[in-house]
Amino acid sequence: MSEHVIAWLFATMLLILLAASGTTHWLIARRGATPTLANLRARVHAWWWMSAVLATAFTVGRGGTVFLFWLVSFFALREFLSLVYSRRSDYRVMVLCYYFILPLQYVLVYAGNLGLFATFIPVYAFLFMPIAASLSGDSRFFLARAATAQWAVMISVYCISHIPALLNLRIPGYDHNILLLLFLVAVVQASDVLQFVWGKLFGRKRIMPTLSPSKTVIGTVGGVCSAALLGGALYAITPFSPAEAISIAFIVNVMGFLGGLVMSAIKRDRGVKDWGHLIEGHGGMLDRMDSLCFAAPVFFHCVQYFWAV
Repeated sequence: MSEHVIAWLFATMLLILLAASGTTHWLIARRGATPTLANLRARVHAWWWMSAVLATAFTVGRGGTVFLFWLVSFFALREFLSLVYSRRSDYRVMVLCYYFILPLQYVLVYAGNLGLFATFIPVYAFLFMPIAASLSGDSRFFLARAATAQWAVMISVYCISHIPALLNLRIPGYDHNILLLLFLVAVVQASDVLQFVWGKLFGRKRIMPTLSPSKTVIGTVGGVCSAALLGGALYAITPFSPAEAISIAFIVNVMGFLGGLVMSAIKRDRGVKDWGHLIEGHGGMLDRMDSLCFAAPVFFHCVQYFWAV
């Protein structure tokens, strides 16, 4: 794929973002900052943020991309662990998460060790985290504390690390793996925005009112299917055929939707609206990454099993 095609792709993204931001500001100027328009503005800002991350990844190369997503995981892990209940006796587990598990997972990503990358957290971290917790001698709420810490690492580190791990896949006749990151982020984020738009325009029946009152049946189906068609339109930047691109985009969009429900359930369990306040007015890192956390591992393994060698 030529550099001209990549430049054209990013120029198109920039024009779309400028158009979306201009339209949103115009609607707010005419109708005021209603909750619906404020939500739309937050989603457009999230697109800007994601696009900036991807553009930076192209600029800094493979090592810089891994480091960028290490930062994403760091902030996500901090939000998760700050939100959930922890005790002073969990200090050893926190140290293990921040200073051993998180950096080692990204070292494995950078080294391209796909075997150990895929098993380090679900096997070894899963075993040693409760061991570290037990050494404190505090057995109160032990199972809940151990499970919570393991969930934090799985969501914030393991799942997110599958995004830069796409750079390590060897796909015959395809050497622009960083465009797979663009494809994944574009279709999942587009699905999130389009679900909102479809829901506001045509949605009536809520799909899961106890977890996500703003999501409707028509909004979900329309957004997932529309973003899947967008994935088909982007097939040229992937190793997929148009039909394959639509199919895999549909799968990851469904996973993104389900992941959003799971993350909403956790927030409601903790009694909060947002994971954090890293992005002023738009929540925390996990509020922007919730769909990708569940979509990224599925996308990675689909590509690994069916296209990579």
